[in-house]
Amino acid sequence: MQSLDFYSKKSRSGFGFSVQAVFFALVLCMLTASPVASETIGSVDTVFHMFSRDDDIVLEAFDDPEVSGVTCYLSRARKGGVKGMIGVAEDPSDASLECIRTGPIKVPEDVKNGKRDGKRLFKKNTSLVFKSMQVVRFYDKKRNVLVYMVYSDKLVEGSPKNSVSAVKVE
Repeated sequence: MQSLDFYSKKSRSGFGFSVQAVFFALVLCMLTASPVASETIGSVDTVFHMFSRDDDIVLEAFDDPEVSGVTCYLSRARKGGVKGMIGVAEDPSDASLECIRTGPIKVPEDVKNGKRDGKRLFKKNTSLVFKSMQVVRFYDKKRNVLVYMVYSDKLVEGSPKNSVSAVKVE
């Protein structure tokens, strides 16, 4: 008689992975959620699906949490269909980013000194596990400019597709 020991190293599911590995991956995805909440501004449909959600492009906005006076607008492709509707589709890596001054800009000293370069401001999971879209910020000290970049990454292989936006600090 086989025991129901879920902590066994050998998978009994026949799929080559254990229940623990899937559970760990899902928990990891939830824990690495975006440090900044985004606001959905709107969306447009790109592909019609008869009985499920259409493929679309979503427009979201978020404020830089450390630099007041900067808002970023991100448009990203989102997969529809039945898989997209239930959350198991992998979204495309296509995105565009524009960051603008929305008020007086106050840059903290640690950002000006480059100690926060490459700081992740936004992260959205774009598949059930292992793929995400991220926005990171850099400070160009020579030109006194904040530079924001959006890119897509994956556990094994990311995408070179990216977009950049810059905001002059005055």
